[in-house]
Amino acid sequence: MSSFETEKEKENIVLDGSVDLRGRPVERAKTGGIKACSFLVGYEFCERLAFGGIWANLVIYLTTKLHEGTVSASRNVTVWTGTMWSMSIIAAYIADTHWGRYWTFLAFSSVYIVAMGLLALAVSLPSLRPPPCSSGEGCQKASNLQIGIFYLALYLVAVGAGGIKPNISTFGADQFDEFDPKEKSHKNRFFNWWMFTIFFGSLFGKTFLIYIEDNVGFGVSYGVITAALIISGIVFLIGTPFYRHKIVAGSPLKRMGKVFMRVIRNWKVKAPSDPSTLYEVDPKEYIAKGRYPIAHTSALRFLDKAAIVKDGNVSSKISTVTEVEETKLMIGMLPIWVATITPSILGPQAGTLFVKQSETLNRHLGSSFQIPAASVTAFLTLSMLITTLIYDRLLVPILRKYTGNPKGTSALQRMGVGMAMQVVAMLVAVAVEIKRLEAVKDGGLQNNKRGIVHKSIFTLLPQFILLGIADAFLDIGKIEFFYDQAPESMQSMGTALYTSSNGVGAFFSSFVITAVSNFTARGGRKGWIVNNTNASRLDYYYAFLAVLLLMNVLFFMFVSYVYAYKREITEAFREHSEKAMIDTDVNGPSLKGEHNGSDPIQL
Repeated sequence: MSSFETEKEKENIVLDGSVDLRGRPVERAKTGGIKACSFLVGYEFCERLAFGGIWANLVIYLTTKLHEGTVSASRNVTVWTGTMWSMSIIAAYIADTHWGRYWTFLAFSSVYIVAMGLLALAVSLPSLRPPPCSSGEGCQKASNLQIGIFYLALYLVAVGAGGIKPNISTFGADQFDEFDPKEKSHKNRFFNWWMFTIFFGSLFGKTFLIYIEDNVGFGVSYGVITAALIISGIVFLIGTPFYRHKIVAGSPLKRMGKVFMRVIRNWKVKAPSDPSTLYEVDPKEYIAKGRYPIAHTSALRFLDKAAIVKDGNVSSKISTVTEVEETKLMIGMLPIWVATITPSILGPQAGTLFVKQSETLNRHLGSSFQIPAASVTAFLTLSMLITTLIYDRLLVPILRKYTGNPKGTSALQRMGVGMAMQVVAMLVAVAVEIKRLEAVKDGGLQNNKRGIVHKSIFTLLPQFILLGIADAFLDIGKIEFFYDQAPESMQSMGTALYTSSNGVGAFFSSFVITAVSNFTARGGRKGWIVNNTNASRLDYYYAFLAVLLLMNVLFFMFVSYVYAYKREITEAFREHSEKAMIDTDVNGPSLKGEHNGSDPIQL
């Protein structure tokens, strides 16, 4: 190869430090971008179809097939959902610290496929479920073996699904180079279209698959899901030559832990007023290893003590300014993360209590077709799809003119709109439930748990539409915020904050529904939430949730007001990066990085 060709090749190398699976720098024209993301989008569509088909109808399976009560089934669904979302924290740590996003994704997707196969067997074989009952009363309970096998498979699904969620979306965003204007503009819209794919896959799962579950059988539906996951996994592997990979930068938690330990060690030392006296290495050392130096900020200045140089001596016991700033960024996001927990309790409500409401309504379309009860959640997903499309195509160009923000609004503003819409959605849900209970009373159905009131299932439409609009704003804002604001070497962990807030929210939802059910039933009174939906007071419960959400909106307004956004990568750093990449040997760094014993940066 001539020196001219070598020089030309280096000029076409992606500037954000991305490499291929063998650790070599990658060329912009041959990798990444929309081409690479097309393989990831195909997988995500199938995965969300699978998750939608399981989650939306799970409460129905537990109550009608395993003969669990409404409160127990709702609690089990939310705990399972919480486990799945919380699993993302472990998977993100593994990806950022050891395996990288690609291999972590492959490992957990394999678990997902095996678990789905086992779950399909658990719902198909008659010996693995109790016999059906016609009256709903005195049904034979599932045996310990039947319950054990079903929940073992279900929680293995949670491990697999939870493990891929923080890595597949982050891996998709990794395919766009922050330093290339065209790719950066695509990245600004990436999460809109990524969530659109998620909503689209969920819509198919909540309609097509649920119809199969209600009219053909759960075993057939879960078999289709297993096949879809296998096919989508093959599609993902086919795209391997086109993927870009971030260099594994070592344990983010370990680096943060060292910062805290060094702060404690220097607690009595006063932080310098001049940040230039703090320890930092040459930016080229970061760039060559696929990381970004971060400029000093005045936030959380007590953490600067970790980078104080004593008596002119530099040792491995000193953190760099970049390591300190990475820690500041992660800590700074925690109040926002806390504010996203309470809004996450509404997802489990839509998949449990909203579905139980729909069972009591007239679901017929024409004389023969009946909408499956769990398919009511498709209204929510359809609303999210339409809102995302309108926002990206119509609102962003308009808002961009007024805000100057390429994305139309900031991620926090988008989240705030979503949280406010949730309050409105729950107030509408209160009004709808009051009308439903009036119909229950008029029909004398209070003591008939299978009684169908003379109201259409479409009376639930307003609350689902509003909740879908809210989720479109909130969920896209959340994933965009936690990915963008995390340090580049910790972006799987950043995305895990998004998924884990859903997980903690699901656990919180389980706690709330159990606590409200028990508290309102004290003293022999009839509780707000009982096994008979027609005898429950879900209007009271929804009003309680609306108050809880309103209080959280006020908290979110405060923490978002004081939050300081991460600085954009400057043009000066772009020039540094270009020079460093050109100066770097064409073989590039290894995927795992290299550690020089005299260099305190842990890579």
